[in-house]
Amino acid sequence: MTEPLLELRGVNKSFGVAHVLHDVDFAVYPGTVTALVGDNGAGKSTLTKIIAGIYTRDTGDYLFEGQEVNVHGPRDVSALGVDIVYQDLALCENLDIVQNMFLGREEKRGLLLDEVSMESRARETLASLSVRTVKSVRQSVASLSGGQRQTVAIAKAVLWNSKVVILDEPTAALGVAQTRQVLDLVRRLADRGLGVVLISHNMGDVFEVADRITALYLGRVAADVPVKEVTHSQVVELITAGRSGALGISENPATASV
Repeated sequence: MTEPLLELRGVNKSFGVAHVLHDVDFAVYPGTVTALVGDNGAGKSTLTKIIAGIYTRDTGDYLFEGQEVNVHGPRDVSALGVDIVYQDLALCENLDIVQNMFLGREEKRGLLLDEVSMESRARETLASLSVRTVKSVRQSVASLSGGQRQTVAIAKAVLWNSKVVILDEPTAALGVAQTRQVLDLVRRLADRGLGVVLISHNMGDVFEVADRITALYLGRVAADVPVKEVTHSQVVELITAGRSGALGISENPATASV
């Protein structure tokens, strides 16, 4: 396997007396979809917010493209080429697709917005991802379906030459056809060489598009395995009990080592 694009080593995080993450190792590889799974309270959100620069880690290393980096906030993470598409998508419904994709990063020609350039780049980005469900980049986000909104949010991340894209429950509350559309897009992102993290409770989605699975249990990495080497039932056991046969951490997470 190639070197990771993004890697966390031995990360610990506490909030007061609550030790939320215990010596967590996590890696994202180019051209690979890594599914991050775990029950509620397993530490997925905390780990994601550390990657995003929202939370600072207590101890541990943050590496990007093999080099240790200092992350002081979300701007530093975005500058590295890491984008996170949260479950709420953070889109403005009263704006159109182009305005959303360039929000806060508008292109100008002199004192005026360069609408032609922005519209062209938005179309090119959607076309490069083989997105054909959006009729016009001047549609308001309010008029889009859930699947189309998810597509726009992902395309917004890709527009800025991201190398790692983290997707938080991208198919939640979507219908069958819309889920199919989003999962196809997730796979295409990896095929373009991006490192993709899929955070999901839907094991069907995980096994369909993921290459690797990292399972968290009570703030520890229960297992980090290729999808082809684990079964659906084993992953469920890792999520709910922290181990499955020879896989996973010891049954006593208070004394386990990863």
